[in-house]
Amino acid sequence: MIANIEALEKHKIGKLIADYSVPAIIGMLVMASYNIVDRIFVGRGVGTTAISAIAITFPINIVIMGFAQFVGMGSTALVSIKLGEKKKEEAERIIENAFLMALCISVSLSVIISMTIDPLVTLLGGTGEAHRFATQFLSIIVLGLPLQFVSFALNGVIRAQGSPRIALVTILIGGILNIILNPICIMVLHLGIRGSAIATVISQFVGAIWVMAYYLGRWSYLRLRRLSFDREVISKIAMIGVSPLIMQVAGSLIIFVFNKTLYTYGGNLAIAVMGIGMSLMMVVMMPIYGLNQGIQPIIGFNYGAKHFDRVMETLRKGIIIATTVCIVGFLGVLLFSADIVGLFNVEDKQFLALGGRALKIAVLMLPLNGFQVVSWAYFQAVGKPKQAMILTLTKQILFVIPLVVILPKFFALDGVWIAMPVADFLAACLAAVLLFMEVRRIRELRVSLRSGLNEGKP
Repeated sequence: MIANIEALEKHKIGKLIADYSVPAIIGMLVMASYNIVDRIFVGRGVGTTAISAIAITFPINIVIMGFAQFVGMGSTALVSIKLGEKKKEEAERIIENAFLMALCISVSLSVIISMTIDPLVTLLGGTGEAHRFATQFLSIIVLGLPLQFVSFALNGVIRAQGSPRIALVTILIGGILNIILNPICIMVLHLGIRGSAIATVISQFVGAIWVMAYYLGRWSYLRLRRLSFDREVISKIAMIGVSPLIMQVAGSLIIFVFNKTLYTYGGNLAIAVMGIGMSLMMVVMMPIYGLNQGIQPIIGFNYGAKHFDRVMETLRKGIIIATTVCIVGFLGVLLFSADIVGLFNVEDKQFLALGGRALKIAVLMLPLNGFQVVSWAYFQAVGKPKQAMILTLTKQILFVIPLVVILPKFFALDGVWIAMPVADFLAACLAAVLLFMEVRRIRELRVSLRSGLNEGKP
């Protein structure tokens, strides 16, 4: 394990990115499969209305994931930096507090959501049969929150301490189980939309057991030794983790606004199409999020160790890879949009036509997304939550929401789809400005460090 840590500052950047990012990318694609598989089997086994019901609950799921990232990404960034500074005991205190935070927050959320499911679904636009389906699905999903939190919060640290393949196994276990159990619960046991939720919770349970076995066994370089709250550590985790939390909360608000506007201009059919679009975007973007998970410990470790050349090389290569992925995804959607929509419900012709048109419009600026997302991840990795928050909040609050409200007044339902590429373009421009300023700062630090080393020579 120590050899794996040392590799972060000695191995070639290209090899490190491959070693860390490929398992993470596979893992993120498997995580995306949760939503894809849920919607495919729910759409084919229950119907289009059930797809819209899952889309209605999506804002709640995003907030849940935001709190999981609040703990997971905050602790992972700190652990990477502490390992770069050769401070193992401080890194262990971080994961111990991350575990306690994950338990407390997840149990609290589970209780709150369970007590308010019906008004929450109504607030999010659930009506009639869609409301019934949404409450059935959500009432089971919330039972697995502690499992989801523990797995997500601690799995990132497994990657940060030099074990990306073990981190991948955690995700593969849950993802493969979900793919197997969904058709069994829905098609064989005839449990309907509840069956999809049950399959997800069982999968999360097995994944959480694996993570805990890793930390309590002999494999982990960092161990869970003594569980006690440390206010200073929790504060540091929160400072870095607040950016992805706010980003997810803002994302939840965006989907809420989307769903309300979509219902006004296109009804439940448009909401179902949006649900498919979100699932597809997750498939395209998950490799980039996996790339980010892979490069974060590389950037964080080398930033902590003051190897600024390696930090910049990692950032540059990360942007190139992410942009390539987005271009491939963009071309894939343009060429196969009808086939993609048909995976979910091939019999509803109106659904197929609307879905194909919406997807083509929504991805027009997708090639710019990779650059913007990697820029945000860089600021997270080096412990600069303010810049990361500016990137995420500006895109979602100042760009997306006003566009979704304003553009449909001129372009009707098409205005909702047009809002996404316009926001992507504006967000990429902002990211370019902030990253240019940061690169200039790093160059100055690099020059200063070299000058200091030269002055110290005899």
